[in-house]
Amino acid sequence: MTTDPDLPVKAAPHIDAVVIGRNEGTRLIACLTSLRGQVRRLIYVDSGSTDGSVEAARDLGAEVVSLDMSQKFTAARARNAGLAHLDGDSTYVQLVDGDCEIVPGWIDAAVTKLESDPKLAVVCGRRRERHPEASVYNRLCDHEWDTPVGPAKACGGDAMMRLSALREVGGYRNDLIAGEEPELCLSLSRAGWGIWRHEAEMTLHDAQMMRFGQWWQRSRRAGFAFAEGAALHGNAPERHWVRETRRALIWGAGLPLAALALSVACTAWAAVLLLAYPAQIIRLSRQMGLQRAWFSVIGKFAEAQGALEYHWLRMRGRSRGLLEYK
Repeated sequence: MTTDPDLPVKAAPHIDAVVIGRNEGTRLIACLTSLRGQVRRLIYVDSGSTDGSVEAARDLGAEVVSLDMSQKFTAARARNAGLAHLDGDSTYVQLVDGDCEIVPGWIDAAVTKLESDPKLAVVCGRRRERHPEASVYNRLCDHEWDTPVGPAKACGGDAMMRLSALREVGGYRNDLIAGEEPELCLSLSRAGWGIWRHEAEMTLHDAQMMRFGQWWQRSRRAGFAFAEGAALHGNAPERHWVRETRRALIWGAGLPLAALALSVACTAWAAVLLLAYPAQIIRLSRQMGLQRAWFSVIGKFAEAQGALEYHWLRMRGRSRGLLEYK
């Protein structure tokens, strides 16, 4: 088979990468090293590191963007700062968190999928925890990353994206403290773009989550993101994160308050109401095992805390013109 010399030859795509991080130490070195030789430009956005990350990144050939830390930090703002440094001829950009390492073969797999479908904006693969055996919290993360393959509604912090699609929707929303990727994917979907979860291995993540308090804070941030996402887009047809917010508030706040109120009149009925928690754990354990079911139910208290904090700060923000989350 011969190629017609009069047919135009499709130019090879330009693939760049944007990595964000702060005080990631050796994890950042592993991340940047895994991208060397696979992308045209490697951009690292640093958020006030004090561990030598900037120097290490430069030594590995990355272009360093130092985020202005006089403004409120968000991962979304860091990613946008990196994207702003890409040239107009960039085709695809691999977004990576600095505590992740790209798995060999992922870049080619993601580009092949994007090249096969011009309406795909995002391709993400399987993120795994590097040390799931180190703690129950790491194992919970590893299970969380294992989402269904095929068309998806959202991606995480690691994904290969079509730069033209990102620029069409204006990139990430800078002021989101958490949940910026699903919000971006919602904008992309509304603009007619697709998101695809590939079966290929994508990244190794190093959560280093060894304490209950770390897990609680992570769940709390998830609840904050649910509430903020629902406040922004909950009235739209997608009902973005309305169900997640409602579930967190019912299980994490509504039931305990109802039981407390009921205990004034009848302690026995309050105790019966609280039996909903072990019943829910038993129900969920049939799908995910007892340990994950227990943490799923307990996590609703942390999510409810985050959701209530968002609404409290939102009310205060109306009078102060400021929304903060610490």
